[in-house]
Parts: sequence; structure tokens; C-alpha cells
Amino acid sequence: MAEDEPYTMSEERAPQTRSEAVAFVRGLAPRADNFGSGFRKAQPYESDPSEWAVLDEDCVWQRRPLPGTTLASLTRRFVLPRSGGKGAVHVSLTVSVHKDITAARRDMAVSLEEALRCPNQRLNATERVRGLYSRADPFSEARNGITDDDLIESGEYVVDGTKGALPFDWFKYRLGPVTVAATDRIGAGHDDKEATRIASQVAQGVAYTAAEIDSLGGNAARDDADAEGKGTADGDDDAEGSR
Repeated sequence: MAEDEPYTMSEERAPQTRSEAVAFVRGLAPRADNFGSGFRKAQPYESDPSEWAVLDEDCVWQRRPLPGTTLASLTRRFVLPRSGGKGAVHVSLTVSVHKDITAARRDMAVSLEEALRCPNQRLNATERVRGLYSRADPFSEARNGITDDDLIESGEYVVDGTKGALPFDWFKYRLGPVTVAATDRIGAGHDDKEATRIASQVAQGVAYTAAEIDSLGGNAARDDADAEGKGTADGDDDAEGSR
């Protein structure tokens, strides 16, 4: 990848059907240790690729069937187990394939608006996040040097029945018509320095997945295609000369 080009997925090389999209997201191979030493696969590990999480009108996250503008969405879960009096760290990584770049951009915009609409959100029956704030940057902005667009959200993670709040981070990148998102929920006992380090490692893990996607259909793929085209032209010249 050239230094002045983002990780991306060209629309022409992106999956075009639901079956292709499901095969694509299942074919990606994020490693647990991409998010830091000690992480492992959580159980359950994978979601249903025909569903994704939707923030409803009451600011509660629900699993819903994919809209017509999204071909597949797969979430994989990882955990850094509780150890030495420090709570577990949970990471969820979601890759979604949209029908086109417009749909992916719209998904990014909706995600940005959700933090404004619902700064306090219910994750499930016992967990919620509060005080969310978000920031979005296109690749042209100096703060984003990775993908076509990025979105970062931070807030506090609260478990019902326990005292105090814990750090919560959400990272979301767009690569052409593909979006890659990850959340981290950092358990009790990790100090601010450790929480910052963990969040940085999770962001790096998302970047690893972005790099894998780019290698399959982004700048590198286009560079390879250009090189192959030049090789074919040279070969044709040689064949023509031997006649």
C-alpha cells in the first residue's frame, strides 16, 4: 500500500451476492492475539451472518435481520480471561459487507448519529454504556491514516449490580463497501494506563483485519492486477515476434 493511500476494498472486487459475502467474512482469519497477548476465542465465538445489531428507539441493542443494503455481517468474540484480580476484557469484531460504497457510507453516518441520539445505551439485560461521545475522520484528515473513513466512540461501561464504571471503546473503519468494527469492554482492576494500552491494542487488531481486507481487494490487489496486465502484454509481444 502506498503511504498516501488508505486500506480499502474496491467495489469491483467486493462480494456481489449474499453467498459471496458470507464466504468472504467467514474466510477472514482474525487471530485472538491480534488484540494483545493472552486473548483467546470466546464462546459463543461467531454470530449469524444474516443478522446484525440494531440500536432501537429505546436505545437498546437488538439482533435483527440484515437490511436489503447489507449482504453479510459476521461478529467474532474474543476474551482476555480474568487474572490476578483483574476482570476479563471482552472484544467483539464485526465485518459487514454492504451492497455498495453508498450503503457503507450511510452505515457509518448512522453509527455516528447513534451516539448523539443515545449517549446511554443498553447492551443486554445486565450491561450498558453511558456518556458516549464519537469522532469521525475521513482518510484526508490527518487523524485517520488507515482507511477510507474511521469512527471512534468512547464512554463508560456499567454492569448492573456492581459499583463504578469501566472503560468502553468502539472503533469502526470503512474500506470501500466493507465496514470493520470492534468494541472493547474492560473489566474491573485495570488502571487507566492499562485501559489505554488495551484500547490501543484493540485498535491495532482492527487495523490487522483492515490490512487483510485490503490485501484481498484493495490497493495491493489493484497493484497486482496492473503488474499482471503488464506481464501479459509483454508475453503477447514475445509471442507475436516468434511467428
